[in-house]
Amino acid sequence: MEPAAKIGRLTRSSLAASCPAMNGGVVVFFAAVVAGALVSACWMSAGARVTSITSVATRAIAQNGAASPERGPTLPRLADPDTNRTPSAPPPRQQTQPAPAPEPAAAATPPPPPPSSCPVYFRWIHEDLRPWRATGITREAADGAAHRYGPKFRVTVVAGRLYVARYGRCFQTRDVFTMWGILQLLRRHPGRVPDIDLVFDCQDTPVVNAGGHTPPPPMFGYCGSESTVDIAFPDWSFWGWPELNIKPWEALRGEIAEGNAAVNWTSRAPYAYWKGNPTVGADRRNLLRCNASGKRNWNARIYAQDWRNEVREGFRESDLAKQCTHRYKIYIEGRGWSVSEKYILACDSVALMVRPRYHDFFSRGLMPMQHYWPIPGGRAMCRSIKFAVDWGNAHADKAQEMAGNATRFMQEDLTMDRVYDYMLHLLTEYAKLLKYKPTVPDTAVEVTVESMMHGRRGRERQFMVDTVVNGSGGGEPCELPTPFSSEELETLRRRQADAVKHVETWEKQ
Repeated sequence: MEPAAKIGRLTRSSLAASCPAMNGGVVVFFAAVVAGALVSACWMSAGARVTSITSVATRAIAQNGAASPERGPTLPRLADPDTNRTPSAPPPRQQTQPAPAPEPAAAATPPPPPPSSCPVYFRWIHEDLRPWRATGITREAADGAAHRYGPKFRVTVVAGRLYVARYGRCFQTRDVFTMWGILQLLRRHPGRVPDIDLVFDCQDTPVVNAGGHTPPPPMFGYCGSESTVDIAFPDWSFWGWPELNIKPWEALRGEIAEGNAAVNWTSRAPYAYWKGNPTVGADRRNLLRCNASGKRNWNARIYAQDWRNEVREGFRESDLAKQCTHRYKIYIEGRGWSVSEKYILACDSVALMVRPRYHDFFSRGLMPMQHYWPIPGGRAMCRSIKFAVDWGNAHADKAQEMAGNATRFMQEDLTMDRVYDYMLHLLTEYAKLLKYKPTVPDTAVEVTVESMMHGRRGRERQFMVDTVVNGSGGGEPCELPTPFSSEELETLRRRQADAVKHVETWEKQ
């Protein structure tokens, strides 16, 4: 309708311009004839101009429609009824169809998100490997560790395939599920694990003293200490501990989280709880003295765990997901490091850590009075436990904050994704130090998923099934942070020592 209105306006303006009105007092016949002739001429001239304007407007509309992807509704195209017209006959004017709008370009595949930064405890990878930064690791050094310290097995990865040489026996299935974990790492990150050659111990204490050989023999294990240089590696229980019916970490972590949600902190028993084997270590025997008695209530509830009886009774009293019922839980080492640390810290209870002498791969990311309450060992233990419980009950908001910090650490920074990332980064950095090309030892055998599952039954097989990694890969690992500077390490150690001294000062007031 807009072109027609425009044409109408143009017609009227043309007429007004070309045919001015004629004024006269007396209208004569001659004047009427002349005026009629002039009007006819004006109408003919205006008609010619309208045709020209209409044609130009139509072409402009067609051009605009073809050039612009934003097109309005178009009329339907009609079939031409005169198919037998002569060539000299002018073709009937057809409605010009706008050119189709260009197809939108296919959306480009978005780039993968950049890898997230690994938790701070990954920085200890650099510190654990520092003894070999200057010299590297020779085959003779690895062989020396194998002969001098009596490790239980040797792990070799060549071209993404796992080979194991056994030197001795590990307790229960520690070695089996450690190898299983490495095998799953190879499946999770195919082609990314470099060729490696390492020796592994499976005890609860580190064995290579820091003041010994220079450089020291490289030894992998489950824990380390300030006075040793053993390289801490994720322990077997992340893939399950079938002999004690402890499920793989990912499943158990979820069950503990559900238990935490079912019983909030203020509704829990306002005491410190511990359950375990009290016969393995002097500190654990001292802990028995802290149990409530007729003489003194130390705010502690201590229970001896009889694992033989639990095996006979089907583990009815040892479900870790159902032991988060107290506001405080005690972590105490036995003869050495204890695997129970992560289960206690995940409980949303205030963790009372009794003078840990050993660390595993993640615990160096914890800070006293932020993630746990430090407790001294020895005969002062009971009094310190009572003080911590009394303080927490009187400062419930601060106690809950401390418990929540530890639980978030376990739930967010110690997922199985992070466990595999730690393994990958540790082995990659270790491989960079090797001064030789790893080869398969003569006594080693290849380990595969099929060979490990062959003949397995019960919980051993079930835990393997539950933790097997498919071959599609596990995505990009987190980004390894930079090493600590000497100033950062000094600041970190000072903060930890100051927090412990602060608590000791409180107790003496």
